[in-house]
Amino acid sequence: MFRFPSDANGVPHRRALTAGADSARIYIQQDAGANFDPATGVDPVSGYPESCAPGTLGVTCATSSELYNFGFDDFASFPNTHDAGLVILDQPIARSEYGSLAAVGSLDVLATQRGRQNTVFTASGYGLTKSSPVAVTSFRERLMGQSNLTNLRSGLTGGFNLQTNGNGLGRGGTCSGDSGGPVFYGGFSSNTIVAVTSFGLNAYCRGTDFSYRTDTTDVQNWIRSIVGVAEFGRINIVTI
Repeated sequence: MFRFPSDANGVPHRRALTAGADSARIYIQQDAGANFDPATGVDPVSGYPESCAPGTLGVTCATSSELYNFGFDDFASFPNTHDAGLVILDQPIARSEYGSLAAVGSLDVLATQRGRQNTVFTASGYGLTKSSPVAVTSFRERLMGQSNLTNLRSGLTGGFNLQTNGNGLGRGGTCSGDSGGPVFYGGFSSNTIVAVTSFGLNAYCRGTDFSYRTDTTDVQNWIRSIVGVAEFGRINIVTI
């Protein structure tokens, strides 16, 4: 369950990194769906999920007619699911701070490092707040939860995925609808993206989560091939 509100993060200006299975309207808003009306199927304040409300286009909401898929194949090539996507916004969004990308191979050191179970990651998304066999709860807000590293080298990760666990006091994980949201290295103040939320093993979101790594040569070369060398050079690459 996510417990904490997040700040907006993204790669600079007109590029948004997400999962390969997601679509292309971007809401840069904490409460994008908080006023959702089940009767109309729309949030009248933000326009979520159908449109950008008047006055928000290019400010806190953007459209896109340009989507790129890293090759997501509905998990046919698991564990290398290629679950990444890139959205080029039609309207540039100006923010005081943008997300950074962890340098290639940043997480590889953790795969063999002792004490790695204490490494903290923070996921952010708009998905379900809580899910159980009897009910689901969704605030339709962008929330954050901290989890700890579980595995980087297993049959489910294979060097492509990051496995984390959000169980325990003060911890949280991802749930249905969070796919494509960023996973940051470190606590709530971090803006260093190491992965994007991909999948879980339990329908009731019990805190065992997997995200597709973005600190790989293939992913970053793919981003560079789309945006160009000059634009890629504007993305802040962080060594961790």
